Amino acid sequence: MDLGIRGRRAVICAGSKGLGRGCAEALAEAGVDLVINARGAEALNATAADLRSRFGVEVTAVAADIKSEEGRAEVLAAAGDADILVNNAGGPPPGMWHEWTRDDFIAAIDGNMLTPIAMMQALLPGMCERGWGRVVNITSQSVKSPIPVLGLSNTARAGLTGFVAGTSRQVAGKGVVINNLLPGVHDTDRARSLDADYAKSKGISLEEAQKERAAALPTGKYGTPEAFGAACAFLCSVHSAFIIGQNISLDGGVFNSTI
Repeated sequence: MDLGIRGRRAVICAGSKGLGRGCAEALAEAGVDLVINARGAEALNATAADLRSRFGVEVTAVAADIKSEEGRAEVLAAAGDADILVNNAGGPPPGMWHEWTRDDFIAAIDGNMLTPIAMMQALLPGMCERGWGRVVNITSQSVKSPIPVLGLSNTARAGLTGFVAGTSRQVAGKGVVINNLLPGVHDTDRARSLDADYAKSKGISLEEAQKERAAALPTGKYGTPEAFGAACAFLCSVHSAFIIGQNISLDGGVFNSTI
């Protein structure tokens, strides 16, 4: 399928590894020029070089912390008139409700709610003025089905979801489409970190933990960044114009609902 976005320009946050890289690869394959961001310069530059060589698109790498005001300024300076924004950032650490302080909540909200909102506030005006734009926010399955040990993430991502619900409908008439992708367990560094926490809590090996967690999924296996990226690319395509403000689960069937 021709996604109709060849020659467009996209900003991919946290795009050097995992789900962000999966999105970057899918968009590059569709002919989109990229501005990719991550904190680690080595992995970021390696990803940028790989995407350039494989897909022949322009890739600008910006090594910066997207959660900081300075980092966002660097990314936005490189973004120019970006047509596509993929918001993504690592989630806060797991824990228990009685352990979290006010500062923990502020950090989570700043990183996983206010940062993507700031990126949208910066880029949406230009998209609206030009009459076309796409935003995909990578949130979490916890938006629909909260995960107790990820309470910080539950809180911050639910707030972002509320912002998107209203904003997406305000800009839809300008040709700008905003949606959220809600990943479940995918084969990424984040999943491996949670695997390790699970193994420690159960007193089992990492391999056993991964098998147990995978067995709990209806699919019986983790998702892949490549498949996730393909879903993201579709939402960034010309074909998504009538998909407005949706929260689309990519969780292997974990969230059990008729509607």
